[in-house]
Amino acid sequence: MAQNVPFSKQMRIATREIHNVSDALVNAKLAFALYDSRVWAEGLLIFYDVFKHLEQRVPHDFLPPEMHRTAQFEQDLRYYLGEGWLERHTPKAEVRAYLEHLQELEQENANLLLAYVYHLYMGLLSGGQILQKRRSIGRRINPFRRADAEPVPDAAVTTFEDHSIYELKQRLRKIVDDFGARLDEETRQRMLDESRKVFELNNTIIRTVEGVGSANMRIVRYIAMAIAAIILMQYVVRNQFDQKQEQTL
Repeated sequence: MAQNVPFSKQMRIATREIHNVSDALVNAKLAFALYDSRVWAEGLLIFYDVFKHLEQRVPHDFLPPEMHRTAQFEQDLRYYLGEGWLERHTPKAEVRAYLEHLQELEQENANLLLAYVYHLYMGLLSGGQILQKRRSIGRRINPFRRADAEPVPDAAVTTFEDHSIYELKQRLRKIVDDFGARLDEETRQRMLDESRKVFELNNTIIRTVEGVGSANMRIVRYIAMAIAAIILMQYVVRNQFDQKQEQTL
């Protein structure tokens, strides 16, 4: 690939196909369940250990402290799961396999972890923002939501109060581009290979999220009820119209 192409762009190009698969999986498995707090909490929980691992091991030159999310994950999870959730928490087998892969990379070449930093944090800064907004909208249009319900303080992990999303994205791209410009061809290719591996591992743990089926069924029932109400209303209006027509004859 041409050396004058920014390395962050090379990484995006290398992952385009698997990224599309990942997007489709998230949309199919989670999109209709985003209003369901149990599903949302489990989605946070499966990524908590991965983000925490990176933040404990990747130097600040590659992962600036202002991007760290461990405390924010813990804040959101405390809201959903209650005090003491961390003591009760045991990572799933698929998450443990993900962490073991990261540990193997550290032994091979710790710089390869930058592929995970780039894709996971860019995902949080892009797709994570979109999912949180969808979740907020989904709660507002939920027909069974209480009218006097208070705003839910559950978006710490997607909130970057002191920095703009654009600023953080640009900084992360610059870190990757500057690093990529110094790489030899073999390490460059390993980085691109690991970029694809990020999405493979993400997809594996996303598939473990439970409760999506029941959450989606509730959405289907809500939609069915709304359609039934519309049909009934149309029937009533038409019946009244027919009765008036008969009276005028």
